[in-house]
Amino acid sequence: QVQLVESGGGLVQAGGDLRLSCAASGLTFSRYAMAWFRQAPGKEREFVAAISTSYLRTTYADSVKGRFTISRDNAKNTVYLQMNSLKPEDTAVYYCAATNIVVVTTTPGRYDYWGQGTQVTVSS
Repeated sequence: QVQLVESGGGLVQAGGDLRLSCAASGLTFSRYAMAWFRQAPGKEREFVAAISTSYLRTTYADSVKGRFTISRDNAKNTVYLQMNSLKPEDTAVYYCAATNIVVVTTTPGRYDYWGQGTQVTVSS
């Protein structure tokens, strides 16, 4: 079956960096657009970044533009989220997700598969 396994979360001070990884199995990874979402306590899940299958088109939430970078390595079936200049408001559980929709989408409901999440905590 399809599995998405996130790693790389942790506790970091404001201004610090973290890199999240999401290893996929059970699907033809190169055919799936990939995304990162996050959910803070008491808030709805929100879109962070996405990367397409072809041409590696990327899309970012306004709140992370210029600080976060999404990338993928199809040879390793892995998607990454490099997070720089972290802020306390970035604190959340971060989830990776996969969709076979060709056009990059920011809508959670259009993603077929989800990981279990990894906690990111940014202290002030």
